[in-house]
Amino acid sequence: MTLNRRRFLTISAAFAAFPAQANSWQGRAFGADVSITINGPRDLAKPALAEARRTIREIEQLFSLYDPASSLSRLNNSGALVDPDRRFLALIRASDDAYRITGGLFDPTVQPLWRALAEGRDLTAAQAVIGWERVNFDTDRVTLGAGQSLTFNGIAQGFATDLVTDALTRSGLTNTLVNIGEYRGVGGPWSIGLSDPDHGYFGTRALTTGAVATSSPSALSLGAHAHILHPTARPRWSTVSVEAETATMADALSTALVLVPRDKVESIARAAGLRRVTLVTFDGDLTTI
Repeated sequence: MTLNRRRFLTISAAFAAFPAQANSWQGRAFGADVSITINGPRDLAKPALAEARRTIREIEQLFSLYDPASSLSRLNNSGALVDPDRRFLALIRASDDAYRITGGLFDPTVQPLWRALAEGRDLTAAQAVIGWERVNFDTDRVTLGAGQSLTFNGIAQGFATDLVTDALTRSGLTNTLVNIGEYRGVGGPWSIGLSDPDHGYFGTRALTTGAVATSSPSALSLGAHAHILHPTARPRWSTVSVEAETATMADALSTALVLVPRDKVESIARAAGLRRVTLVTFDGDLTTI
C-alpha cells in the first residue's frame, strides 16, 4: 500500500513558464514520484536541490512505517518517544490542529484499523484503541494510549513539501514548485491539473503562492473499505481537492473532508482558513466552495 495511489494531481505546464532557467529534480519518496522545479540561478539552485533531497530522506526516516529504526516505528512499537526530533514534534502539533479543526475526523491513530483490514482480522479491537485525545506530547516526550499506533500517511507528504519549499525560499529562490505527493508553489504561476480516478480531469489551478492537495478514497481499497479510514465515518466524496496556504494543512484537510457532509464542509474550510475546496461526488458532479 503506497501513498501515491490516493493522489491524482498532475502538472500540466510546470516547465513552461521559464524554460531557459528551469532547474529540476525528479525522484521517489514516500512511495511516490516526487519533483522539484526551480526557476532561478543555477549556482543557487544546484546546492538547494541537493539540500532538498537530504531533507526528504530525513523526513522519510522520521515517519516511515516500514523502517523499524524510524522515529514513528519506535513510537508505535514502544508507546513512547523520548526527546523527539523537532520536526517530528512539529508534525504532531500540526496533526493535533487538524484533529481539532475537523472535530476528530482527521485522526492519525487509525493505524491499528489499517493493519487489521490489511491482515483480514476482526476490527473490534482496533476500533477500540482509536482516539487522538489519548496521545500526549510535550517538547520532551510523545506517548500513546495502550494499544495505539500512528500513521501520518494523510499529512506527512504535505509536511515534507512545506519543509522543502520553506528551505528553498530561505535560500533566496522565490519561483519554485515542490511536489512531494502534494504541491506547493511560490512565484509562478504554475498550472496544476486536477483529476478524479473514476471521472477523469475536472479542472486546472494556477498556483502562485500556496498549496493544493487531493484525496480520492477509491484510489486504493482495503477489501470493502476505502483507504481513508475512520471508526465511525465513511467516504462521502469521490475526490476532494483543497487549496490552502500550506501543503501540510491542504494534505490533512483533503483527507478529512472526504468524510464530511456538504453542510459541514464550508464551516471547516472557514475555520481552517482554506482558500478553495473542490468536491467531486461519486456520480461525477462537481461543487466548489
